[in-house]
Amino acid sequence: MSYKSGFIAIVGRPNAGKSTMMNALLGEKVAIMSDKPNTTRNNIAGILTTEDTQYVFVDTPGIHKPQQELGRILNKNAYTAMEDCDVIAWIVDGSQTFGSGDEFILNRIKELHKPTILLVNKVDQMSKDKLMKVLLSWTEKYKFDDVVPLSALKRKNLDEVLHVFREYLYEGEAMYPEEMISDHDENFQICEIIREKILFRTHDEIPHSIAVLLEKKEETEKEMILSVLIIVDRKSQKGIILGKQGQMIHSIRIAAQTELKKKFGKPVHLDMYVRVEKDWRNHAQKIKEFGLDELNDE
Repeated sequence: MSYKSGFIAIVGRPNAGKSTMMNALLGEKVAIMSDKPNTTRNNIAGILTTEDTQYVFVDTPGIHKPQQELGRILNKNAYTAMEDCDVIAWIVDGSQTFGSGDEFILNRIKELHKPTILLVNKVDQMSKDKLMKVLLSWTEKYKFDDVVPLSALKRKNLDEVLHVFREYLYEGEAMYPEEMISDHDENFQICEIIREKILFRTHDEIPHSIAVLLEKKEETEKEMILSVLIIVDRKSQKGIILGKQGQMIHSIRIAAQTELKKKFGKPVHLDMYVRVEKDWRNHAQKIKEFGLDELNDE
């Protein structure tokens, strides 16, 4: 059997299950997850290398109608991944009806003329009759190259997903070393894990408004010492993250240290500070400075 490799852009509305599916396919956590929209901000490549295939999954920010400059840039990141990939994997929440956000994505797909696989997620939550109706309604919207029902959370039908993806990849050598599972470095992953813990513990107004920056990192064989800056765009948000008598930030720190210790196999000491950068999400320079605009074009 010939060797194949290629890029698969995972696109969809916020909360469709993009990061959950990519992590499930890789068998390892590469992208952070939460039930908050726009958890993913960067185009994160997860790399799965098998005996005859190298799949490079690009988990993109959820495409949405932008309210700030940050939203515009996140959409740009997602569009670029779609343009540069070999296959588009459009994942939809099967329990949700087709909406304006889907129309937005579909119009972009129509412009690109690339192989597009529709992945209907969350099928574990519906009966067979319901699933058939959902599949029929989606296939009436567009002539997809393939349609695969799955449950990313329950890891159902993932082998079929990989089989279908492989059909649309090109013959060619691996693009990344076999042991590599992500194109983002350790420092990026540290900041994302901390951001995930903040998302799980804070109110709805916080998630879009935070950036996490690694200020200092010292490491020995026995421990890792980290100093991290959390950026928010309003003073009230700083109060939420700190919490009453510092309880919230303490809870975030303990949760982050626990996961980081597991990841790196050694104790992690984490210091966290919170700073207000008013309305940073509308300033392109700040967005770039915080590592959220990875593309050079404007």
